[in-house]
Amino acid sequence: MQRTALLPAQVGRGPQGAAGAPPRRRPPRPRPVRSRPRWGRRLGIALLALLVAALGFAVYVDSTLARVPALPSNSDASGAGTNWLIVGSDSRANLTPEQRKEYATGDPESELTDTIMLLHTGSGPTTLVSLPRDSMVDIPGEGRHKINSAYGRGGGAEGGGPELLVATVEKATGLRIDHYIEIGFLGIVSVVDAVGGVEMCVPEAIKDPKAALNIKAGCQTLDEATALGYVRTRATASSDFGRVERQRAFISALLDKATSPGTLFNPFRIVPLATGLSNSVAVDDSTHVWHLAQLGLAMRGLSDGISTTVPVRDGVVNWDRTRSKALFDALAADERPPQNALGP
Repeated sequence: MQRTALLPAQVGRGPQGAAGAPPRRRPPRPRPVRSRPRWGRRLGIALLALLVAALGFAVYVDSTLARVPALPSNSDASGAGTNWLIVGSDSRANLTPEQRKEYATGDPESELTDTIMLLHTGSGPTTLVSLPRDSMVDIPGEGRHKINSAYGRGGGAEGGGPELLVATVEKATGLRIDHYIEIGFLGIVSVVDAVGGVEMCVPEAIKDPKAALNIKAGCQTLDEATALGYVRTRATASSDFGRVERQRAFISALLDKATSPGTLFNPFRIVPLATGLSNSVAVDDSTHVWHLAQLGLAMRGLSDGISTTVPVRDGVVNWDRTRSKALFDALAADERPPQNALGP
């Protein structure tokens, strides 16, 4: 049988192609890899933006705070810890005639310190001490007068105003004042309005037309007008002693609300609060907005601290020298005051 020789070009040929093998297929193109959303990075950027905005707002508020010369440059008082002088002025200068009528504040020319409190913080318990406004003390360069008149006197050694008041308190207590903050009637109204009212448990019903106050006993939310009347009124059997107790309780409740998470993390609360404070308070030249934050946190610590009044020996005029000295000596040493040194 004769075999037919295959030409070299025919070797391996088959029905599928010249090479006798299936045609080559191009490899599939790789699908583009979609990058996963970087949520962590986005969240970090958002938090950083919020932090920058918060810091910028804090700097802005700090720049708008009213500052007054308050700390005497020639002070020789000393002591451990930090001492705040918290002053509530009865100034009506920024109130409109309608507001003066609504809140029954009276004469717009008044320039007395309606509330004077000393807050001590340090290694010992946080201590808030009321200095009754009618306390008779030595005012530098002016002689012996009621402590609340020091603010309005201009001929003293310190030139009057906050500086003379601070010098008077330092001389009476022996404590060095590190920070000064003053808030007027309009400031109380603005702050209470900004935080949406202050929750307090009122021990007794009080009706006082002179303070535009008519409040029932029990736990309730005080609006701005009611809060202002509550800290001003003397229409109770305990008179000034009850008044300073109410003021301490109110300030503590107000700052507790102002520094609560519901206020601090709510822009609709914190922005009006910060702007209201910047327009309504005055501080000494060395006090900044972060110091005010520390003040608020210190006031929250009063639940485990001490709230008291300077011990007096006859009404609210003269301090009990022995007991009041024991109180302020303990604070100067940053220690817990003895129980018998505490007033009502």
